[in-house]
Amino acid sequence: MKTINKTKSLYRLFIAGVILTMWACKTPEIIQKTANTKVPESFNNLKDSVNVATLNWKEYFTDSNLINLIDVALENNQELNIIKQEIEISKNEISAKKGEYLPFVGLQAGAGGEKVGRYTSQGANDATTPFKGTKENPEFLPDFMVGAYATWEIDIWNKLHNAKKSAVSRYLASVEGKNFMVTNLIAEIANSYYELLALDNQLEILKRNIKIQTDALEIVRLQKQAARVTELAVRRFEAQVYSTKSIQFEIEQNIVETENRIHFLIGEYPGKIERSHKGFVALEPDIVHAGVPAELLINRPDIKQAELELAAAKLDVKVAKARFYPSLGLSAGIGYQAFNAKYLLNTPKSLLYSLAGDLTAPLINKRAIKATYYNANAKQIQAVYNYERTILNAYVEVVNKLSKMSNMEKSFQLKKQEVSALAESIVISNKLFRSARADYMEVLLTQRDALESKFELIETKKNQMNAYVNMYKALGGGWN
Repeated sequence: MKTINKTKSLYRLFIAGVILTMWACKTPEIIQKTANTKVPESFNNLKDSVNVATLNWKEYFTDSNLINLIDVALENNQELNIIKQEIEISKNEISAKKGEYLPFVGLQAGAGGEKVGRYTSQGANDATTPFKGTKENPEFLPDFMVGAYATWEIDIWNKLHNAKKSAVSRYLASVEGKNFMVTNLIAEIANSYYELLALDNQLEILKRNIKIQTDALEIVRLQKQAARVTELAVRRFEAQVYSTKSIQFEIEQNIVETENRIHFLIGEYPGKIERSHKGFVALEPDIVHAGVPAELLINRPDIKQAELELAAAKLDVKVAKARFYPSLGLSAGIGYQAFNAKYLLNTPKSLLYSLAGDLTAPLINKRAIKATYYNANAKQIQAVYNYERTILNAYVEVVNKLSKMSNMEKSFQLKKQEVSALAESIVISNKLFRSARADYMEVLLTQRDALESKFELIETKKNQMNAYVNMYKALGGGWN
């Protein structure tokens, strides 16, 4: 009868505990936000059924020297290799989260001993019922134990499974982050390479111009001897030669720094970069097919990364919410325990086992859980805005690059005409100067304008090639 009453009492206590824990499960209200992923149907009303982002970068770039540099960079670049290790860390986080919802099983062994006081409840009891062969409890009682134990939190609210899914999303986001890094790395090397070719061409133009100016200086000196010009003209021509020569060293320094920047990107110490600057001005970028804006969501790694980060943030909210609910845990153990090692494996006398379950839920002072929940939701809203911003930024980048490619092509054609006109004007001004029909200042100004126009032509071609590179990057090409 007593046993039945105790069972009923335990059952009532359990029911009361369940009711109390369910009452404690009320979660606070939060504001949720859904990402807006709508994009315009076209780029500046241009609809293209082909997208160059699907091309492998070795098909997009044709310069063998540039391809070799990119190949080395993808293998040796330290920043890229650091990101690869971040991916490994994210992968390990998945294993860690997965292990949390599986049972923990361990082995345990121990040995010890104790002496209790004679006038304690245990000591008094042992004295009245001494061990066989003794009159009262021993002075020192050994204790030996060996066994296995297991604990398991049953994931009834998917808290642990959602935490694992969140880790998976962040792992995939880290992979997309690596892909975005690859895209940026390829673009940075290509831009630096074309900058190097531009500097080589500017240096070559400058050296030819120094030769022309030096020859002009000799003519002026001869004319001074013939009393056709003054010493002022000679000095002005000399100053022009010195000014042009000083620019040469600035360009050479820029060449060294650009070469070293490329070597840094490919993970090597400074040295010469293999290249051929011949034909740089004649380079004609291929027609770039931009596709439709909706393809950015598939091709741009940074957009996919933001999307996966948003998915992880949403799962984090679910994990934080589940902490308001009761958690069910099971624990069990089985083994042997005895006060003498020779009795340790005596079955069933030395056998021990246990099985227990517990249901716990927060009741009072849930501030930490609420704060975690609110923070998770705030981060989820942040992730929504970041996702929308990334999509908008990608669209703007593509529109800007399309416009720049078109404008750079038009600018380059006009610069070519300007250079041609000024090249003819140099010949004309020299003839007029020799025949005393033009002032020496006209010759100097014409030479200076011609040099500047040639430099600007090379700079425009570089900007045109950079736009070609950045267009590929903006569309999400390079990582595949």
